[in-house]
Amino acid sequence: MKSLDLLSLCGIDEAGRGPLAGPMVFAGVVLNKEIDGLNDSKKLSAKKRDTLYEEIIKNSTYKIVFTSASKIDEFGISYCIKSSLKEILNSIKAKKYLFDGNSSYGINELEHLIKADGLIASVSAASILAKVSRDRYMENIASLYPNYSFEKHKGYGTKEHIELIYKYGQCDEHRKSFKLKKEIEEKSLFDI
Repeated sequence: MKSLDLLSLCGIDEAGRGPLAGPMVFAGVVLNKEIDGLNDSKKLSAKKRDTLYEEIIKNSTYKIVFTSASKIDEFGISYCIKSSLKEILNSIKAKKYLFDGNSSYGINELEHLIKADGLIASVSAASILAKVSRDRYMENIASLYPNYSFEKHKGYGTKEHIELIYKYGQCDEHRKSFKLKKEIEEKSLFDI
């Protein structure tokens, strides 16, 4: 894992770009010290992510940006990604900004690198903050929407989640602009 020059690099990553429900969450992190055990959040257990989350919060300058499902529906995913990236760049001062991915979304100050979340410490830290923040959000709203089991699948398009949408329709947390909307509407038309 490369730490680079910690105080000069803001690592950026997101969680929740593709789910059917819930927010998209971006995080930007400038680490104030090296933290052992950082990695791509998807390669860590939930328990390890939670432990690292607390350590990152204590030992970094960070910004976490939530974008609601309704905002994604209204403005589109690309606009919301770019808006989140700009909010992080405007909130955190660094010499370099590195986003995990294959595009800088037209932002000149932003560099990008595929798989940076497993290679660069501050991007790994951002990956963890984004993932844990989003997972906690979905767990917290699960009791408000008990028909959807958000605490299990976190809004992703699992077989169970799709079946629950077919059974109960969509709630306020669902992204109605995502492709499944048409499939649900067509199914409900045939079920009448």
